[in-house]
Amino acid sequence: MDLRHDSTQHRRREGSMKKVYVSWTDVQRQVQEIIRQMYLDGFCPDYIVGITRGGLTPATLISQYLDVPMHALKVSLRSDNETETNAWMAEDAFGYVQATSNDYSWTRCDAGQRRRILIVDDINDSGATINWIRKDWQGSCLPTDPGWTDVWNNTVRIAVLYNNESSENEIEVDYAAEHVNKFEDPQWIVFPWEEWWRKWNPEEQHQ
Repeated sequence: MDLRHDSTQHRRREGSMKKVYVSWTDVQRQVQEIIRQMYLDGFCPDYIVGITRGGLTPATLISQYLDVPMHALKVSLRSDNETETNAWMAEDAFGYVQATSNDYSWTRCDAGQRRRILIVDDINDSGATINWIRKDWQGSCLPTDPGWTDVWNNTVRIAVLYNNESSENEIEVDYAAEHVNKFEDPQWIVFPWEEWWRKWNPEEQHQ
């Protein structure tokens, strides 16, 4: 999740909203829906980027199914406001070419060298995470080059389990299993890995 609130504000907001609980079965169905959309779109990534922490589980499931590598990227704007810059991901996305000092005819961007990347998160909530990745990746690799216009929603795509249609993301979400509008219907979506200990009964495993 990607709301810019400290932990106190986060707990206050969470307590004032209705909670929508998502089950493991729901997550499996949602991941299958994302994969179905990707299949119809003809998109298969070279690797997957899971956003910590909520995006790691769906990213792992998609990675296992497609049998492609997965990497983690820390973008924690809601709780501790910590982020992780990965310049090599930006260079992969852009198709950056390193020139030699004796080569005067090189191009900094080779579209054929771009890696197909799928960024996965549990929810596009406010749009802040997507906007941060866009700003960080472009800022890490020739930010004013027009080649970036051919990257987003093309070779780099975004998938979420839930897309909040009232968010303010600057890049569209490519694949979403569920759509909500938190402006019209405020709700706090609780994923099974967030409160798993409250619903887990170890004695059920022995029945």
